Amino acid sequence: MNAPESFEDKVRQAIANPSNLGAMDDADAVGTVGGAGCGDMLRMWLKFREENGRKVIDKASFQSFGCETAIAAASLATELIKGKSTQEALTMSGAEMAADLGPLPPTKIHCTTMVEDALRSAIESHEKALENGPTECGPTAQSEPPKSQASPAGSLLDQMHASSGDQSGLKVVFLPPEED
Repeated sequence: MNAPESFEDKVRQAIANPSNLGAMDDADAVGTVGGAGCGDMLRMWLKFREENGRKVIDKASFQSFGCETAIAAASLATELIKGKSTQEALTMSGAEMAADLGPLPPTKIHCTTMVEDALRSAIESHEKALENGPTECGPTAQSEPPKSQASPAGSLLDQMHASSGDQSGLKVVFLPPEED
């Protein structure tokens, strides 16, 4: 009989082949949460389509600077929200979107909150843009995060470096993958 998979095993499997990782050029909405000060940032892109007279999420992708749990949670979430209306997606909690990882350690709960907040930011910015009508930049909505967060323009790495400045001492170090 096989031993049950540990939380770490599930995270390792989810990040070994993350789904929907990377920017989406033709996105209808973009949401960014987090900040360089704490080192965790997540951006989510959404593309919508009409289905049976309602708008549903057709595609979702993400970029993340954060721990492996944040990447795994975002990967799972972008798969789960496909085909859901914006209202259905907004009712899902970050914990629900990452349920396949199992119970999260208390120090990792913020990872699922970031995913939920990025989704909410993208949807709310899209709905706000629809209320205000298309702008000269076109119909694509991008969230306007508070000044403490990075702007959605440029890559997430560019924003992290720009918002961290020299005074924070933040340094991004990419670690080699662990070997089994």
